[in-house]
Amino acid sequence: MLLDTYKEQSLLFYVNFLETTASGSAKAYRGDLVLIPGEVGDDKGHLKPPKAVCREAVVLAGDKISMLIGGLDKMDMLPTLLEKYSADFADDMKSIFFVVNLTKPVQVEVEGKTMILIPLVQGVPWNEAMEELAMEKSDFKGQSPAAKLETMLGELKGYVPKKYPLVSLEEALTMTNNAVREIHGAV
Repeated sequence: MLLDTYKEQSLLFYVNFLETTASGSAKAYRGDLVLIPGEVGDDKGHLKPPKAVCREAVVLAGDKISMLIGGLDKMDMLPTLLEKYSADFADDMKSIFFVVNLTKPVQVEVEGKTMILIPLVQGVPWNEAMEELAMEKSDFKGQSPAAKLETMLGELKGYVPKKYPLVSLEEALTMTNNAVREIHGAV
């Protein structure tokens, strides 16, 4: 399956989980998705941390990616993501990207796929996607991690964000500010 290939290619980073769906037709993943890998860090070929990632990605994929949700630190990372992964997008793929330096929510169409882009300086893409789709924790009660992703995809398939204008990717790339990710933790 596609996510197994990504794992072998060291494209999955900070893996929260990677598990097969109950039907066995797809794998579900939560963790970072590598956009720009790190350099080789030692004589054994171990890689340094990636230079850029799609943060806290939520991916459901069989032979193709059917759902991709994640966080991008900058809008200019979207073309990098598209270059690296768009060949693996299913024709009916659903996606939401939460972008730190985006000025307003929009939709873009790339190669026939509509992508929802939403500004987010701090937050977790999974939680923000739940809120965007008006889902509650009870919608996932008793489900395995993989089943939760299937449930979210089911909700995303029927979701139409009418309040977000459709703009070209080129226009969306200019809709930025100087915002940076807010990080909280031990001081």
